[in-house]
Amino acid sequence: MSIKNFQFNVPGLGCALSVFLSFWLLSAIGLGWLAKSVLILMVCLVTLPAIAFFVFRWWLKRNLVEDKCPVCGYEFTGLNQTQMRCPSCSEPLLIEQGHFQRVTPPGTIDVQAVEVSAKQIEE
Repeated sequence: MSIKNFQFNVPGLGCALSVFLSFWLLSAIGLGWLAKSVLILMVCLVTLPAIAFFVFRWWLKRNLVEDKCPVCGYEFTGLNQTQMRCPSCSEPLLIEQGHFQRVTPPGTIDVQAVEVSAKQIEE
C-alpha cells in the first residue's frame, strides 16, 4: 500500500472543516461580530419556526369552535369571532363565545310551519 493510494473518506468533514476555518479566520482578523451574527442567524432560522408552530397550536386551540348548526343540527367546526355558512343548509352563522348563532336581519320573525290536513267538502 503506497501513500499515493491512501484515501481518508469522511462525508461532510470538508464542509464542516471549511465552515470552522472561515469562522476562525473572521474572528482572527477582527470580524468576529460577523461570525457571531451569522451564527445567531442560523440559530434563529432553526428555533423560530418551532416557536411559531407551538404559538399557532395554542392560538388554534383557543379559537377553534365545534358546535351544531342552530337550524339543521349539523355539527362542524369554525373559528371564533367569524361569520360563515353552514355546509349542510347554507344558513349564515356568526360564531361568538364558542357557539354558532344565526345572522338574521332586524325585524325577521321566525315561524315554524305546521302541516294541516285538508278535507274536501263535496256539494
